[in-house]
Amino acid sequence: MIHFNVPSFVGTELQYIKEAVDNHKICGDGYFTKKCNEWFENRFDAQKVLLTTSGSAALDMAALLCGLKPGDEVILPSFTFSSTANSFVLAGAVLVFVDIRPDTMNIDETKIEAAITDKTKVICPVHYAGVACEMDTIMDIARKYNLFVVEDAAQGVMSTYKGQALGTIGDFGCYSFHETKNYTMGEGGAVVINNPAYIEKAEILREKGTNRAQFFRGQVAKYNWVDFGDSYLQSDLNAAYLWAQLEKADEINNNRLLTWNIYNEAFKPLADKGIIELPVIPEECIHNAHMYYIKCKNIDIRQKYIKFMKDNDVLCVFHYVPLHSAPAGLKFGRFVGEDEYTTIDSGRLVRLPMYYNITKNDLKFVIRKTLEFFLNQDLL
Repeated sequence: MIHFNVPSFVGTELQYIKEAVDNHKICGDGYFTKKCNEWFENRFDAQKVLLTTSGSAALDMAALLCGLKPGDEVILPSFTFSSTANSFVLAGAVLVFVDIRPDTMNIDETKIEAAITDKTKVICPVHYAGVACEMDTIMDIARKYNLFVVEDAAQGVMSTYKGQALGTIGDFGCYSFHETKNYTMGEGGAVVINNPAYIEKAEILREKGTNRAQFFRGQVAKYNWVDFGDSYLQSDLNAAYLWAQLEKADEINNNRLLTWNIYNEAFKPLADKGIIELPVIPEECIHNAHMYYIKCKNIDIRQKYIKFMKDNDVLCVFHYVPLHSAPAGLKFGRFVGEDEYTTIDSGRLVRLPMYYNITKNDLKFVIRKTLEFFLNQDLL
């Protein structure tokens, strides 16, 4: 069986986990947590990066830092994971969904302004497949209406927009290190604080409402409960696992890009014939090969393809069911404008096996079977 995903493993993870255990420091903000935070800050030229227990927790923190109140509105795409929406619902906000672009499957930046009301407080672009949204336009709109921008960059670690790392463009950025992501610690994430005015507040929020971080820096004589907070600190055991991969970040990235490019070249003839559509990478974007997907002509062909591949021991999977059509989406939000692409294109998209060090033989088999399916009219 060729799996859809295999979590990254470079070989030094267990060594570093043992080091954390031997140092008797396995809770949050230990040696490896700090090394990871500093790596992201230096590599991405970020103001402040704080590891969290998950990408969802990072989004929770960002939503709370925006100071959302019940009734405030957040604009986001419907084609995203529930975590994006849950964080704003947790803060009491109303979700306002808008359509996506069919080329990148990202939020359509030209549909955002029409969805703004006097209750709008946040725009949340989701960088699907590690390909950046049109951030210049989104940031211009945010400045015009004095809105926060929270980047859901869960899939975007190592991707850039016009040379700037995803997650470092808006007010806050959120990463995920779930086992399905390019770099993983099993469960984990990070929040990026791009406005220095919010760093101290973020530290307090993350540390159960205490000014413990200031205490350890020698800024206060003792730490105290000073504001609302929660426990978003990631275990140093998880951070040790992640640190091993950050040391090999470029190697992992290059390996995934190689696989992505092999897929893309192999399926170009199918796209040229109009049989499928391939991912589009805008000129100003550098992506991280988080996933490789194709879009079939319709949902019926997609389901036949998924079944055919499964029958041949290859796991290919669909992705998000649009949130605005889900029970919780109907309860907590509304769709503004025409749903021209969100529903139709989400029904056509299918993801292929993509992970660090997938073997050449497995890659060739996936390609051969895919070509066999789409070039055989009887299978279609």
